[in-house]
This record gives sequence, C-alpha cells and structure tokens, in this order.
Amino acid sequence: MQSLYNQLEAREPNVPITYLLISINVLVFVAMLVGGAGFWHSPNGIQLQWGANFGPATQDGEWWRLGTAMFLHFGIVHLLLNSISLWDVGQLVERMYGRWRYISIYLASGLFGNVLSLVVQGNDAVSGGASGAIFGVYGAVLVFLWRERAAITAREFRWLFGGGLVFAIITIVLGFIIPGIDNAAHIGGFLAGVLASISTAKSMKAKKMPAHYAISSALILCIASTWLVLHIPKPKYKWSEELMLRSAIQHFITEDQEINRNWLAINYESKQGNQSFEELASKIDDTINQPYQESYEMLLKLPKDPALPSSQQLESLLLYTEQRKHQSEALVSGLRKQQMQVNGAKQK
Repeated sequence: MQSLYNQLEAREPNVPITYLLISINVLVFVAMLVGGAGFWHSPNGIQLQWGANFGPATQDGEWWRLGTAMFLHFGIVHLLLNSISLWDVGQLVERMYGRWRYISIYLASGLFGNVLSLVVQGNDAVSGGASGAIFGVYGAVLVFLWRERAAITAREFRWLFGGGLVFAIITIVLGFIIPGIDNAAHIGGFLAGVLASISTAKSMKAKKMPAHYAISSALILCIASTWLVLHIPKPKYKWSEELMLRSAIQHFITEDQEINRNWLAINYESKQGNQSFEELASKIDDTINQPYQESYEMLLKLPKDPALPSSQQLESLLLYTEQRKHQSEALVSGLRKQQMQVNGAKQK
C-alpha cells in the first residue's frame, strides 16, 4: 500500500497557499513592529488599531475585524507557534483538498471561530491570531484521513490521525487551563473545519461523498453561523463613542498645555511690573478663561455613558476645567477691582 505522502505528491501546487498565508502573517507582524508594537508582546491598544476582534468595536459596524484578526499576533512566540503549526499541517491539507477548497476551509474556520469568540467572551477580551483557522485545518485533516483510511497503511493512519487528534485535544485542554488563550476560537475553528471539509470533500480513493452529507454539513455551518451572530452579547458601549472621547481628551490635554504656557507667560509679565491690572486681566480673560470655557462646553457635549472606559477621565476633566475656569474668572474680577481702585486714587 502506497504511502499517503507519495499519493499526495502529485497534488503539490506550484506556489503553495500555505507559504502565502505564513508570509502575510509575518509581513503584518513586521508592519506592526514598525508601527510601535512590541516584539514579545503587543498591548491591546495596538492590536485594536490593527484590526483585532473586540465586541464593542466589531459590533459597532467594524465587522471586518472578524477577518483581519486572523492575521494579527500578540508577539513573536504567538506568531512562531502558529506559523510552525500551519507549516506542518497546511501543506498536507492543501494537497488533500486543493488550493481553493483549502483556502475556503481556512477562512471559514477562522471567521466562525472569531464569531464564537465574540459570543463566549463578549466585551471582555481583545483577540487575534491564526489559531482558529489552523484548528479548522486540523479538523479537515482528520476528516480526510478518516475517509481515506482504507487507502493508507494502518500504521500511517494511526500516526497521522492519532497525532492530529491528540494535538487538537491537548491544545484545547490547555486553553481551559492557561489564561489568555482564546479557546472559543480554537473550538469554533475546529468544528467549522470539520463541517467545511465535509461539504468540500475531495476524494483520493474513497467513494465520493454523498451529496446530502455535503449539503447537510454546509447547511449546519450556515445555520450555526447565523445563530451565533444573533446571539452575540450586546456590547457594553459603542466603540465609536469611546474613540470620540479619547480624541477629545487628547485634544483637551494639548490645549491645556498651551493654556498653562500662557499662564506662565502672564505670571512672568506681572512680575516685571510693565502691565496694568486691566491689561493682565484682559490677557487672562482671552488666553485662560475663554479657552477653558470653550473646552468645558466641548467636554459637556461628549457622550456620558458610564460604561465607556474613558468616562471617569472625562468626569475628572470636567471638574478640573470648571475649577480652573472659576479660578481664572475670580482672578480677572480681582484684577479689575484693583484697576478701579488705582483709577479712583488717580482721580482724587
């Protein structure tokens, strides 16, 4: 009985899709490094900027994150583990199913895994990585090997099928034990890979997959995907509103730095004794009081949803701005009273 690898050798594509997928993952990782991501670990903020999967962001009209998250990795170890796994199993599956079936299984598994991740983790995690898609590829391997078990040696079947099954089980079990692993994406990807491979089965020696099997598996995958999308937990807040707050807060901080520089300049001028009380009051009114009044009005218009991560900072800035505004108004009033006293003394 001929070795499975020899039987599949003729199906080797000229340019394997597996090489392309690994290259895309590596190039995205390098681009993220250039953009400020960490080599060993990237913070969630950077991952979100590059398209990680996160309930409030994904459900706020950014559904493309379900796809982009498949090509993001949180550090070099994460990237290497996924790349080695994909290299090991991807080339085999590509020859088993053909490049277009293979890429369909890969993408369907990754997307399904990311949707299940949203259902399970909701608003609590920022996720990314190719592992959901890779688990789908492992599921496809197991389906193919089971169907073609009569065409390969018993020893080779036990080695390949048993190895793939043990790898999947151990990795999923570790996902329940080790924190920070998106096990929902792994399980969802594996199940989607099994269903997608049945619906796109390509035989080597086994009988052709009955049409009702293929149709049923495709239908189950579609129904399951629809059910999951409909049962994604409602996000705690709108990501667009959080981004609005962050932008406005950063703008205020920049403006506040400018106001403080103006205050230092006015304070210096007051010590020189070259400015009248009215001139100092006018400068404070124009460069301190008015900007704080405008900033306060701008901050008041921002969303006040307490679930927004930046809501507490917004409340603190509103209080700070109001206090500074009142202080500058009191200072302007005091300076003008002093000017009136000086003018009254001159008239006498």
